Order: sequence, then structure tokens, then C-alpha cells
Amino acid sequence: MPRRILTALLFISMSFCALAQPKKLVAVKVAQAPKLDGKLDDAAWQNAPEATDFIINSPDFGKPSIRRSVVKVVYTDEAIYIGAYLYDDPAQIRRQLTQRDNEKFQDADYFGIAFDTYNDKQNAFQFVVTSANVQSDVRISATYAAADQGIGTTTSFTNPGFDYTWDAVWDSRTAIVQDGWIAEMKIPFSAIRFAKRDVQDWGINFNRFIRRVNEISYWNTVDPKASGFVNQFGSLQGLQNLQPPLRLSLLPYVSTGYQDVPTNNGTIRNFLNSGGMDVKYGINESFTMDMTLIPDFGQVQSDNVILNLSPFEQQYAENRPFFTEGTEMFNKAGIFYSRRVGGTPGKYNDVLQLASDSGYTILKNPSVTQLYNATKFSGRTKDNLGIGIFNAVTAPMYAEYEKPNGDIIRTQTEPMANYNIIVLDQALKNRSYITFTNTNVLRSGGSRNANVSALDFSVYDKKNNYNFQAKARYSTISGDSSYNGYKFYTSFDKVSGKWQWGIFGNVESQRYDPNDLGILKAPNDVVYGVHGSYQQFVPSKNFLLRNYSLSIQSSNLYAPFKIGETHVSGDFLHVFKNFWDISFLLEGSAFWYNDFYELRTSGRVLKRTPWAFFGVRGSTDSRKKLWVNYFYGYADLSPIANDPFYVISNGLRYRFSPKFSVDINGESQHDLGNFGAVLDANGNPIIINDTSVIGRRQVTQFTTLIDGIYNFKARMNLSIRIRHYWSKVRYTAMYDTKPDGYWVDRTFLDGHDENFNAFNVDMFFTWDFRLGSRLIIGWKNALGPDASVDGLQYGKYVGNLEHLFSIPHSNELTVKFVYYIDYSDLKRRNRD
Repeated sequence: MPRRILTALLFISMSFCALAQPKKLVAVKVAQAPKLDGKLDDAAWQNAPEATDFIINSPDFGKPSIRRSVVKVVYTDEAIYIGAYLYDDPAQIRRQLTQRDNEKFQDADYFGIAFDTYNDKQNAFQFVVTSANVQSDVRISATYAAADQGIGTTTSFTNPGFDYTWDAVWDSRTAIVQDGWIAEMKIPFSAIRFAKRDVQDWGINFNRFIRRVNEISYWNTVDPKASGFVNQFGSLQGLQNLQPPLRLSLLPYVSTGYQDVPTNNGTIRNFLNSGGMDVKYGINESFTMDMTLIPDFGQVQSDNVILNLSPFEQQYAENRPFFTEGTEMFNKAGIFYSRRVGGTPGKYNDVLQLASDSGYTILKNPSVTQLYNATKFSGRTKDNLGIGIFNAVTAPMYAEYEKPNGDIIRTQTEPMANYNIIVLDQALKNRSYITFTNTNVLRSGGSRNANVSALDFSVYDKKNNYNFQAKARYSTISGDSSYNGYKFYTSFDKVSGKWQWGIFGNVESQRYDPNDLGILKAPNDVVYGVHGSYQQFVPSKNFLLRNYSLSIQSSNLYAPFKIGETHVSGDFLHVFKNFWDISFLLEGSAFWYNDFYELRTSGRVLKRTPWAFFGVRGSTDSRKKLWVNYFYGYADLSPIANDPFYVISNGLRYRFSPKFSVDINGESQHDLGNFGAVLDANGNPIIINDTSVIGRRQVTQFTTLIDGIYNFKARMNLSIRIRHYWSKVRYTAMYDTKPDGYWVDRTFLDGHDENFNAFNVDMFFTWDFRLGSRLIIGWKNALGPDASVDGLQYGKYVGNLEHLFSIPHSNELTVKFVYYIDYSDLKRRNRD
């Protein structure tokens, strides 16, 4: 018995040391590069050191992986090579074909490697290949503090510190063998960045995902209770005399297509012919310049347009490749909203309104501002100073319309503009950093120019348990009107361990305005709060994972200071051992509170009722062919009679085969007591006798989304996305607001009900016919800009949907050919 106890204690001691000490792997340089064929029988692999003994991150943290993995790394003057032998039963290996960068929650095993080339414990390049040889690549950064506060595995694809939109040019091969599968990867030095040193060590980690048991394991232990990801890497040592090739690549494109847009004054037909080029130039081993000339962004997913009843601007996702790839440094301060560049011209809606009011015929009114060119310069010095410069120039935009007498009028809807960002980001010890960011917008004519400066400071203690952040912002607007504003934010958080908590405070002055190149929905507020959470990552008797979080936040007007809303929210997540999950959500406000923004007029306030919301969401086992998710919620406890809100959301995904899958999601919301400002035809609040008018309205909203994809092979697929959104607004009563924000009955104002539909079909055939080169054929279908559905005649969802197909739709068919040219390859071919 004593011997058994001693053995157990020795094993525990060794396991603890393995978890605590970063692993090391010696880099081996070879004269002859291995051939990528999925065999690992080249001479280059024979004497390379092995990386083994992977440790589970999830779902049973700390235990050895259920399957053995053996990884080797070698390098040449041009590239670094990874060979992974992943032992398993071939019959149990999951091999679903997926889109690039979309292996998460799919039915596929995968293997990945990540390099921290500057050893700063914050930034890394990650490369992933599935068992079906589908690639993913990720830029990992300390972009947001929230990147440290995720739950579950630290590599969640929803984590804002993980940028899946970045695409590098690299190669891979996989093969299924009798005792597992093999992955071979070639990462050219031109695909990554590193400092110039004779001998250098990199941070490195390998990970493996075994789908049938949802096991994620790492070579160097990644503790889900510890803050951060890159700081938990091992070490690749002894890289000598790295000589990256000249990093110069060209990406010319040509595109053609046809578009017809029906309007009330006839159909507008356009032939879409364009051509341009992206250029990537490695100024040295650390810094890269990306340039795009006359870019074509037509083949991107349509925006999720909604009927926006709030006083705040709707924020759209960025889908344009140039603005999503490698922009983590520019986004670090949170004052860069890339949709400002090349967005809708400022007077686009003015032209529509003028034509409607005056009976003019619109001949031309571009909805997107043309981008002349854009440039990104970024990199990091050997002293871990990150430098980033972004610049873009947009064209002046004009609309043309015809008067009834035949006169043609041409008016400018957007002046020529220059958008610029400068970032200096110094990485410090223990994952800490200090970052300076400046954004600047200059417009032709000087009617409005803008400048915003930001300073961010984040420091972690040596044990990585606590984090302190301080942020300062200062904005300056000049031109027809000039004003300045500021913002300050501080927080202190416990970021590691089962128990985590934090406090924060944020102040924004009345005239703080970053909106020319950023986005801020509501300035002039002071917000402070506390939050705490308990996280269990080691399986218990009933659960694989549990996370309980609670937060309290108070939002108030800054100047003059007035009490706003105190908001309490809780989220309680449980993941069962069969990989089903369920969460319970509670949130609300216990007292009447002031809303300073709904009336859209400075100095006016609207009183909001107390409320409480309860919700439940969850999903079934995503490993199955049929996967179901749901969300149900109910809100009430208002003192107003018959004032409930409820939401029902259901979704399913069915995998017909390893090549074909379909997702269907539907959501309905019903709010029987929605109170808000009544607006006129131009969207301005109605004020009568110096009194703001509000209405009580019943708001019904439905959203249906269908996504389907067929993967012909690893780099060829056909995808379709269909979205229908319907919102019906019916006013039931109207009120005058009193100076204190409460309201009294008034005469009803007719004509403010709304019935809004949005419908989009996006279909794309994508073929990556060689590394870096792509052919895309796209078809888009949407409601015409003047299309509308009569809400009285078609007051039900099915009626609205049926009538949509009998009214005019716009159509757009495009073909785009992109060809990747690597100067090093051309030079090598000429030499041979």
C-alpha cells in the first residue's frame, strides 16, 4: 500500500510539473525540404525531435489526451514545416468538408499550430487543417480585454482576439492511415512576421480536436481558468539565420456582371465591369504594406437590415476582405468602424426624399461611396513595438435627377475624403501593453473634419491573476461647427481562477464624437458597474462545464448629472455530459428610470417602467447530424397593464452528408407595450406646443434565415443564404411627455403605423483553383428600394411573405477572377 501511495504522489507531482513548466522543442534546419504528400517518410523528418504528451483543455482539463499525437518541426531558408502523426481509429475520424475558416462546430477532426514569433505572449499566427484538408488561419492578438473573459475553451471562434478573416498563403496535405491520420503543413516565412536576430526563440503550441468526443488538447497546457492564450505557449528554440524571401505578391482581379434595380420611376440597369489589384509588400522581415487599388466589394454578404425604432444608429458587420484581414492593431482602441470608409453617401437619403416630395425622376444615386485606394502598413519591431498606419481615399459622389420639365440636376452627395489611422502599440512584460491610436478624417471643402486620439494602458500582475486598464479619448471636430469632447475608462479585474470579478467606470462628455471613423451610439453618459463569475471546467457528477455570472451596472447622464437606469443581469450556463447545454438568463430594472435618448432632443427625458426578463436558451449535441438550438424569453412586471414582451427562437442544422448541410433559423418577437417617440416622415421627433409626443405601440417582428452549403471538395463550394425580415408596428395610444418625463393622454395621431420587409438571397460559387487564387460567381436578389407591402391588406407573416414574391426585386449577377502572383515564385522559375 505505501508503494502505491508513493507512486500516486509521484505521478501527481510529475503531472503538476508538466502543467506548470512550459515545454521546449528544438528547431531543426534541413537542407532538403520534405515533400508534402501526407506520408512523413522524407529524410527531413527522421531526426527531428518529437512533441508528444498532449494535455486536455476541454472537456476534462488536465488529463492526458485519449489519443497519442506526435508532431515534428523542421525549417529551411524559405519555410517552416510541420508533420503531425495523429493516432486514432480511422473508422472514427470525422471528415466533413467545410468552408475555409469554418471548422468550429462542424463534423471534422483538426490539427493546428500557433507561433508567437515575437515572444511577447500576446500576438500569434495560427494555422489549422482538418482531416479533410480544409484550411483555417487566424491572427491572435490582445485586441480587446474581452478576449480574456471568454468561457470554455480559450480558442472560441467568437473570441474577438481571434481574427479568422485573415488569410495567408500556405500549403497542406492530409492522409488517413491504418492507425490514424497525418497532417503535413508548409508555412512560408512570407506568410508570417518576426524580428531580425541571428538566433531566436518563438512561442509555439500545437492543438488537436477529436470531434467524436469533443476533446481539445494542447501540447503545452492551456488552462481554461487562466487569463490569456498566447501566454500559455511552449517554446521553439534555436531558429538560426532566418532569411525570409522577398515578400512581394500581387493579386490582380477582373470582374463583370449585370444589375437591374426596379424603382417607382422605372428599372435602372447597370453593367458592372471593374478591375483592380491588391499588392502585399514585405518592407522587411517584420513590416508589411497592403494596398488595394479600385477594390470591388460587390461579392460580400448582404447586410441584415432591420426596422430601427431606436434613437441609435444600426451597426453593420464588416464583410469586405481588405477591412477585415490583419486589422487587429487598428481595432485595438475600439475607435475604428471600418464601414465608415466607402459607406452610404451622407446625402443619399436626402435625394430620395427630394425625389419623393417633388416628383423628380432619379437617374443616378449611388448607395455606396467609391473607394479609390486604401493602404495598410503594419508590423512589430524586435523590441515589440507595433506600428500601424491605415489610409484610404474615397471619391466624391454625385446624384442626378430629372425635373418634370426635362432639366437634369446634378448634386454632390458625398465629398472626396481621406481617412487615416496611426497606431503605436508597445507590448510590455506579463502581457501588458500601452497603445496610442489616432484617427483623422479630412473632407474636400473642409465642411467637416475630425480627429480622435486614444491612449490605452493595460497591466497584468506577474502571476496573471489581476488586470488594471485605463483608457483616455479626445475628439476634435472642425469645419462649419467646431467642438471637442473626451472619454475616460478604468477597470480592475480578477481575470484567472474559478472565481473572477471586476469593477469599472466610464465617462463620456456631451461633445465626445468619434463617429467620423468610429461609432458611438450615445455620448454624455457616466456608467459604472461590478461583475462576478464562477466557472467550473473539470467535469462534475452531472456537468462537463458550468458558468455562473452576475453583473450590476448603472447608466446616468454625465452633464448635467442625472440618475438613469440601474440594470442587473445574470447568466447561468450548464453543459451536460451528453454535450447538451442550457442557460438561464435573468435581467431587469427594479425602478422607474430616465431614458435620456429616446426623445431625440437634448434636455428632454422619458420615464421608463420597471421591468424584468427571464430567458432560457440551449442546444443539443452538435456532433449529431441533426442539431437543434432554441431561445425563449418573457419580460413583464411593468406597472402598465397588458405590457408583456416575449421572444421565441428556434433553429436546426441538418448534415445530409459530409459535403452538404443546411441551417434554418427563425425568431419571432412580440412587444405589446413598446413606448417610443413618434416621428414624422423625415424621421424627426414630433413636438407639439413644446411637448414631445410618444406612442404606445405593438411591435411584431419575424426573422427567417436559411443557410446551405455544398462542398464539392476542400477548396470548392456553393453557398446560399436566404433572409426574410418582417416588422409590423401598430400604434395603440399617444401621449404628451411632461418635463419630468412622465406622460399624459393626448389626441391620437393617425398615419404612423409601419409594415417593413427585407428580403435577400446571396448565392456564391467559390473555387480556390490554386494557392491564393480564386474564382467567384455570385447572384444577389433583394427587394427593390421602393418596394413595400400594404400592412392592412397583408397583416400576417405568411401574407407578407407570399406578397413579397409578386413585387419587383433587384437582381445582380457577377463573376470575379482573382489571380495570386508571388514574386519569389516568378524569380525561382526564371532562375530554373
